[in-house]
Amino acid sequence: MSTTAAPAPLRVGAFFFVLNLRSMPKRLSLSIASLLHGLTAAMLLPAAVSANTDAVDFVTVPGGLYVMGDAGGDDNEALRRVKVKPFRIMRHEATNRTFARFVAETGHVTDPERRGFGWVWDGRWRKVTGADWRHPKGPDSDLSGLDDHPAVQISHQDAAAFCRWLGLRLPSEEEWEYAARGDDGRRFPWGNETPRQDERRLANFGAVKCCAPDTWDGYGGTAPVGSYPNGASPFGLLDMAGNVWEWTGNTFPGRADYITLRGGGWGNNPYCLRVSYRHGNPPDIGLDMVGVRCAGDAGH
Repeated sequence: MSTTAAPAPLRVGAFFFVLNLRSMPKRLSLSIASLLHGLTAAMLLPAAVSANTDAVDFVTVPGGLYVMGDAGGDDNEALRRVKVKPFRIMRHEATNRTFARFVAETGHVTDPERRGFGWVWDGRWRKVTGADWRHPKGPDSDLSGLDDHPAVQISHQDAAAFCRWLGLRLPSEEEWEYAARGDDGRRFPWGNETPRQDERRLANFGAVKCCAPDTWDGYGGTAPVGSYPNGASPFGLLDMAGNVWEWTGNTFPGRADYITLRGGGWGNNPYCLRVSYRHGNPPDIGLDMVGVRCAGDAGH
């Protein structure tokens, strides 16, 4: 990871998180070579059959041809035709209950636990000592009553390890977007209607005017997975827009040291909930608005 990278500017109408790498202690800095070596291993590891998937609900998505991107979106959302093979993907984001089982069985220590901090959003991103998946907002928080909420404070590396435990992998961007929108070009999982703060409750998202948490949808932070059935994708996947961002297996365009996230989170405005919207983060950080959903080849 280059130590000369400058932070990118905030974008109006979107929700970005940027690390100023110059401010990081040298002992926390990784070389690009070693970082990419680890990422390549995580992305290319083939999925194997695992008994751990018995506790997870999957949707099998048939292969298909579709147009990826959004002509009215950001520059990195240029339209292109994509063909995907059949695959399966988790219906819901991984919950604290399932992630706890993973940790109990493997002894996995997450990146935020090793580093001693995570990032917490309260109107701005704050580096909080003691924030990790068990304490998503910091040491004074816990998981009481959150068993069925999505696990957060999980880095890309933690997410890849979790998926391997399931005998799976992280979805590619092409798979993720197809699972979210199907082949009819819709902008959101449920259609083209921009979500509003109304009784339909299509997703768990933030204020319509960027960017702040909002409780109109019933939750000021994460919600139990599957709480918004009106926002299901054409294939029946839930929370593909809002609740938490989800790691993919792709690097972010123009930033080989960043990983692409999809879906938007509980603090984002509707623009970021579009199925084609892309955001990138370093692979070794945890945030209280980022989780994981795993995928695998069909029939495995």
